[in-house]
Amino acid sequence: MKTLISLIAAFGILIMTTCKKSSSDGDTEEQAGDTELTTQVLTQQLVFPWEILWGADNMLWITERGGKISRVNPNNGQINPLLTIADVKSQGEGGLLGMALHPDFANTPQLFVAYNYDKSGIYTEKIVRYTYNGTALVNPVTLLDNVPAANNHNGCRLAISPDLKLYITTGDATVASQAQNLNSLSGKILRINLDGSIPADNPTAGSPVWSYGHRNAQGLVFANNRLYSSEHGNTTDDEVNMIQKGRNFGWPNVEGFCSTGTEPAFCNTNNVAEPIQAWSPTIAPSGMDYYNSDAIPQWKNSLLLAILKGTELLQLKLNTAGDKVETVNTFYKSTYGRLRDVCVSPDGKVYMITSNGTADKIIVVSKK
Repeated sequence: MKTLISLIAAFGILIMTTCKKSSSDGDTEEQAGDTELTTQVLTQQLVFPWEILWGADNMLWITERGGKISRVNPNNGQINPLLTIADVKSQGEGGLLGMALHPDFANTPQLFVAYNYDKSGIYTEKIVRYTYNGTALVNPVTLLDNVPAANNHNGCRLAISPDLKLYITTGDATVASQAQNLNSLSGKILRINLDGSIPADNPTAGSPVWSYGHRNAQGLVFANNRLYSSEHGNTTDDEVNMIQKGRNFGWPNVEGFCSTGTEPAFCNTNNVAEPIQAWSPTIAPSGMDYYNSDAIPQWKNSLLLAILKGTELLQLKLNTAGDKVETVNTFYKSTYGRLRDVCVSPDGKVYMITSNGTADKIIVVSKK
């Protein structure tokens, strides 16, 4: 019943699939409206990459789950390893995960990462800040520690807001009930200052919790003065949410919309925020970025979302206000395997990373 209702809700949104063909050089070409797209494999020498960012130095910054942080030249694919973090423990889906660069990186060359490690026999997650000295990452400072971790459901994506707050997604670490426990860091979106202190205007004094009721959010991006996240559901209802201060997002009492069984009553009592998009059956959404370049006009004002199980890139066209999804378009279905993350360069090119475990790729999407 839940699946049926989610599908019916989704019919309010126009869902389209693009045409695909192979070019003479083996790359894949697709249409985004009137714009012909082309792809290029920049490198295929990565192993379970997790984060890809465009840096102010005009380089791509990459994390790999085994603990490696690298800069990649977007012109020739040359990989420059910067650091392999010694205490990263890659276990199940854990390891070195999300990363964020300081918005004023040229003047404040700080880098923030989330990773899992063994803390006296307990699998744990922490947030660490490094300084880039032009050749290496130095001076690690732990900003947040003791976030519960597990083989699965660790989050963890990072994003820095325009007012310089660090937002962190955490998974429920396979203990679903902790997502509703405001005294636990599991199943939350957290908000801290860039020095690790707690902002005075957080919902609860002294607590980093910004929102709760999350299962396993692996995408996070600021756009339109809003914070969007993508989240893995269980057997139904993967979600894209618009994050709001202090709101409950329902898990495990609500999956997707407040639509079946005891969900409406729970939502009314607990101020639950519904997603702006949900999928059943699940597709496993991961990293995302916001596209607003003129290079590919049909993608303007869209969230681009990397899909793991569904092996595709999705374009979620937003309305003018940015609070609703108008259309969902599919690209590169079953072309590159599992897609973990995506980022957009200032000139409107899109960079995707795969998560297949061997010969993982960076793929460049651009207007032909």
